Amino acid sequence: MPTRTARTAWNGTLEQGSGQVELSSSHVGTYDVNFPKRAADDAGGTTSPEELIAAAHSSCYAMQLSALIGEAGGTPESLDVTADVTLGPDPAGGFRISGIKLTVRGEVTGLDAEGFAKAADAAKAGCPVSKALTGTTITLDAALE
Repeated sequence: MPTRTARTAWNGTLEQGSGQVELSSSHVGTYDVNFPKRAADDAGGTTSPEELIAAAHSSCYAMQLSALIGEAGGTPESLDVTADVTLGPDPAGGFRISGIKLTVRGEVTGLDAEGFAKAADAAKAGCPVSKALTGTTITLDAALE
């Protein structure tokens, strides 16, 4: 399996510095990052490690869930997955990712609500990004539309 790469160039201190993260493997873009906007409610046009984790988690989860729906005999017509990644204080000092909430709404043929919920829960546990993030609490809200 391939290795994917991102690169960040940073200048300055945490509070006054800034940087750019480059999605090196895909070459789809370079995005501004800085700590004040990372910790603010309004991102103001910059991304953050939490947003990038949310993107990775939501896309990985959608792929895993589509595979499990197929294995269960269903067909995923559409899946709408949101990952909300929360940055919070770490009791040991500094900050930590304090939680991730996955929300999925699906249009699926060939599975009832119980079968969908079972596949959704298994995808939460089995998606490679979920596995990598076992140090934080991941919750799931899954429903058919």
